[in-house]
Amino acid sequence: MNTEADHHSRLKALRTLMKAKGLAAVVVPRQDEFQGEYVAPYAERLKWLTGFMGSWGIAIVHRKKAAIFVDGRYTLQVRQQTDTSLFEPHHLMEDPPTAWLSRTLRKNEKLGFDPWVTTVSEARRLKAAAEAAGARLVALPKNPIDMIWKDQPARPSQPVEAHDMSHAGLAAAEKLKTIAASLVGLKADAVLLADPASVCWALNIRGSDVPYTPFPLAYALAHRKGKAELFVDGKRLTSAARSALKAVAVSRDPGTLADRLASLKGKTVALDPGLAPEAARLALLKAGARVIEAPDPCVLPKARKNETEQDGARAAQRRDGAALVRFLHWVAKNGEGGGLTEATAAGKLLELRSQSNLLRGLSFESISASGPNAAIPHYHLSPETARPLRSGEIYLIDSGGQYPDGTTDVTRTVMIGQPTDEMRDRFTRVLKGMIGISVLRFPKGTTGAHIDAIARAALWKAGLDFDHGTGHGVGSYLSVHEGPARISKAGHTPLEPGMILSNEPGYYKQDAYGIRIENLLLVTAATAIAGGDRPMLGFETLTFAPIDRNLIDTKLLTREELAWLDQYHARVERELAPQLDADTAAWLKEACAPLT
Repeated sequence: MNTEADHHSRLKALRTLMKAKGLAAVVVPRQDEFQGEYVAPYAERLKWLTGFMGSWGIAIVHRKKAAIFVDGRYTLQVRQQTDTSLFEPHHLMEDPPTAWLSRTLRKNEKLGFDPWVTTVSEARRLKAAAEAAGARLVALPKNPIDMIWKDQPARPSQPVEAHDMSHAGLAAAEKLKTIAASLVGLKADAVLLADPASVCWALNIRGSDVPYTPFPLAYALAHRKGKAELFVDGKRLTSAARSALKAVAVSRDPGTLADRLASLKGKTVALDPGLAPEAARLALLKAGARVIEAPDPCVLPKARKNETEQDGARAAQRRDGAALVRFLHWVAKNGEGGGLTEATAAGKLLELRSQSNLLRGLSFESISASGPNAAIPHYHLSPETARPLRSGEIYLIDSGGQYPDGTTDVTRTVMIGQPTDEMRDRFTRVLKGMIGISVLRFPKGTTGAHIDAIARAALWKAGLDFDHGTGHGVGSYLSVHEGPARISKAGHTPLEPGMILSNEPGYYKQDAYGIRIENLLLVTAATAIAGGDRPMLGFETLTFAPIDRNLIDTKLLTREELAWLDQYHARVERELAPQLDADTAAWLKEACAPLT
């Protein structure tokens, strides 16, 4: 277990290295070379240096002071996990890293960064911030943390598997044709796929190099003509994967990527500046290649789930919903007895999910939070400090599973014992926001930013709000947090049929309780509205799980909202009861009883 002394000595070692390299400051992001939300143990550089365990953050170490920047999800967590005498916590939006750099760096100082863990776009922002202070951004040949982390874990080497057509729905050859067509439009010879999710989607492969997400950590080059190149150790490919890839791609050792990029002199290569590492751009330019910056050609097609993927999502949600109902029944029977903790509860849900024999792992670390811990939106559970579930407190469980046919993510907030009037008021306002999004009809071109306020309206009316987005995209046996679409103030991608998004408004009272209700939604072409003059889109609710009736103040719900809730609960019971034993089915029937 790391201690404050560890982080003090590590910070000191980093500053010693900085002095030897002539650096005034270095950047230590959470990202690895693949810019993913989850990283392999070897890439937990930010955690190793600072102790912070969140899924996003960035530290900047200057020779005189250091800072760590997090978004609204982690403002409480960062203070709990980081020694604030070593690292000043800052809110990403209120005081961004670039502003801190501009006022901290001095003329002629050097700011070091690893160009493999920094995107093209991020490198530009860092360069602008350094230059604003009269300083200079310097690309380092080796990551500075790797140089001082003596027992750094090895890089992953798990098998790379084929993603069967029965789940993918579209052959890799067809996907690569679509990518090639986009290159024709760009007048480019090749595109660097720097996001493992895009590599997995394009080539119909999956892996297990990082927690919670079925990725192999790999880059790929897709060409306008000829086979794609997959940069992964060929020995890692299963026989099925090798056979499936034979006609569409060649595998190359990951260590040869830089040399391969250097061989593209005279070629025009596209890359996504928000995903590709700055090191790749620099290598291409040094080789004499022409670089075109363009969106990753896989991002939108991947987000628009095909019919096979949609059916898989429905099947995965029914399977996952049955496990969650068994869990909620178990909590209802045992929660008030005082014998359960956040850790035992999370373990029980994993056990129940695993009984399907189809679970490939969780889709993220379960947020199992009771009482005041539920007020931390992305609470990190530690078995050593897990709180018990207590009568009179709220228990929040946000969790999901990875199945070959789909990825799930669901949150339910349940009351242990009797709620206060305030708890019921806040819960019902969150529920109103969730229902508001669920029933929405909207025209083509509508973005998540356009509809985010609907999830907040009932909270705003009471002078309340929440500090995270309302929803994120969800992959198909890929990342549980998938772009480009999301429901948030910053969600500027139009919603399109086939996209799957979460719908999860919340409310958090610091040091008291937290509330979040989350379902997954599929964007669909809605039936025509009588008297309307344009086609509309809508949402199909994919998630099946009861919503705690004990926390609902029906006086705050409209007739339409009550009708939606009763219809939803009737559907939950209809879909899940056949999968349950008699005792659990009886509990579900009561949990789904009409409110009207």
